[in-house]
Parts: sequence; structure tokens; C-alpha cells
Amino acid sequence: MSSEYNVTETLDVKGLSCPMPIVKTKQAIDDVEAGGVLEVVSTDSGSMSDIQGWAEGTDGVELLDQVEGDELYTHYVKKTA
Repeated sequence: MSSEYNVTETLDVKGLSCPMPIVKTKQAIDDVEAGGVLEVVSTDSGSMSDIQGWAEGTDGVELLDQVEGDELYTHYVKKTA
């Protein structure tokens, strides 16, 4: 759990490649209550641009941050509506 964000749910999509991280993120964010933060953990480097593009084009979500680690990419998506 991130100390910076009050994560309400974590989605593990490690080992999945495009488009599955986005598909799973979309499904998971639907179950998050408004104001909640979904932490998405991926091993797909393409998820950095994919999730950013999805969040920018999707009403009701806000991409708070993305963290690139050693072969691990973590995204924090807030449900705003």
C-alpha cells in the first residue's frame, strides 16, 4: 500500500500484456466507489502509455501517478465519479 495515496484496492496484472492490463483495469475501476484509488501493478512496460491514454480518454477516472521500478510499473487511478 502506498503511503502517498489511500489505496482502496490493488489490481495485480503482472505477466499480462496489452491489452489485458487495460481490460482488467477497466473492469476493476467499475467496482471501486467514487473517491477510491485503484493501484495497478504491471510488468508490461506498455502499460505506462496505455493506462495514461485510457485515463485521459475516460470520464470518471483520474490518473494520479505512475511509478516505474525494476521491471514493475505501478499506476494509481482514482475514480472521480
